[in-house]
Amino acid sequence: MTPLIVVAGVSGAGKSTIGLALAEQLGIPFADADSLHSAENVSKMAGGTPLTDEDRAPWLVRIGAELQRSRNDGLVMACSALRRHYRDTIREAAPDTFFVTLTGSRELLESRLGARTNHFMSAALLDSQLAAFEPLDPDERGVSLSIDADVPTIVTQAVAAATATR
Repeated sequence: MTPLIVVAGVSGAGKSTIGLALAEQLGIPFADADSLHSAENVSKMAGGTPLTDEDRAPWLVRIGAELQRSRNDGLVMACSALRRHYRDTIREAAPDTFFVTLTGSRELLESRLGARTNHFMSAALLDSQLAAFEPLDPDERGVSLSIDADVPTIVTQAVAAATATR
């Protein structure tokens, strides 16, 4: 069985960087869930307006469907997946999804966001994302990893956790 993995966390946690490295290590495709947002959602976020659960609902359904379509080839997807019910929505379509949640201090996240250029996600939304974040519950397939480590270490930890549960 090929893995379906969502690399989750707030903006600036390194979801794309870790996701790409993880996909390469596992030899499976990578996708960024941001590409599945509607134009309206992107516009709201670029303007500094947090998305509502209503805004996110169709996006989360698309993410789950994309993961399920990839079940034969495997897929690593970068996606915020901040709340339990967001992850549950994804799992409704793709129940075998494993979540790698990246966590770090507000200061580190803020410094990473400040260094970004050409990204629609406003650094002003970090507080709303941190407030919305719900850690993985014990019954969820996944692992929480600190972004204080370097990329190879995080990828090694993620591979070990994801392959141990298959």
